[in-house]
Amino acid sequence: MERRGNFDSGFNTLICEDDEHDEQNPQYSHSNQGGKKVFTYIMTPWRQRDRLVAASLALLAVFLLIVDISLGAHYNNLKDTNLAVNDTERISNNLTQLQETYKVATETMNGFKKQLEKEKISQKPTNWEFKHQTRRSTDYKALLDKLTKDSAALRSHLPKIDAGCRHCQPGWILMNSVCYYFSMKGMVKSWQKSRDFCQMYGGDLLVIDSKDKENTTVTHLVDSLNPTTRGFWFGLSDNNDEGTWKWLNGTTLVEGYWRDGEPNDVGNEDCAAVYPGENFFQAWNDVGCQAQMNWICEKAPTSIG
Repeated sequence: MERRGNFDSGFNTLICEDDEHDEQNPQYSHSNQGGKKVFTYIMTPWRQRDRLVAASLALLAVFLLIVDISLGAHYNNLKDTNLAVNDTERISNNLTQLQETYKVATETMNGFKKQLEKEKISQKPTNWEFKHQTRRSTDYKALLDKLTKDSAALRSHLPKIDAGCRHCQPGWILMNSVCYYFSMKGMVKSWQKSRDFCQMYGGDLLVIDSKDKENTTVTHLVDSLNPTTRGFWFGLSDNNDEGTWKWLNGTTLVEGYWRDGEPNDVGNEDCAAVYPGENFFQAWNDVGCQAQMNWICEKAPTSIG
């Protein structure tokens, strides 16, 4: 066998004169050169083969990397899905527990409400009794205050009564060294009949000719055990000369203690009456002499043996 190397365009050419490899090796090519068969074997350089292998391996590596990344992403998705499912189950369980707790709390609260309503119903009689006792206590306090005030008034009248027993007739009281008679509630007369009563007992209607006397008289009316809004006749009138008010002794009135707008002589009002009130400076009013009023008498004290 004859070999001949022929380098052309980077290939190796093998020429073989033996015919036995013609049909068995397809990588060979043959030609006739001068009546001889020439077989040519085309051989690839080793570096190019390595490059193809390397490229194939690189493509395979890239493919495997892509597959690995895809598998990782898919695994993560599965993991996240699993976590989401677990979270959903946990939240659902917690929600169920909260609902049960709320149900128990609601039932307990309803039980307390029912118990409270029962307690309120059972407390009603007690509350009614408490209000009743409170009202009674208030009434007793008011009564006690009245008794205390009446007792103080009685104590203040004791000296007058005691002195009156020695210097005034029964039913008369001693004030400022003078005996006074105040008609009781329900005992009413006209101005003239009242004067007649006073004269029958040796006195006359009261003459209020000073501020102290006015104050003492009105204060006694206010502090009386039987207060009244009815006026009391006293010894002042303008019967003889309309508008000129005079005392029973003929003295003309100097200082009067009239109510606002009085005397107004409405309906021929010629006699004066004094009324109990807080402001003793405004306690007089002119009244028709035939009106039925209480009265006040005065007279000098006398010794009674």
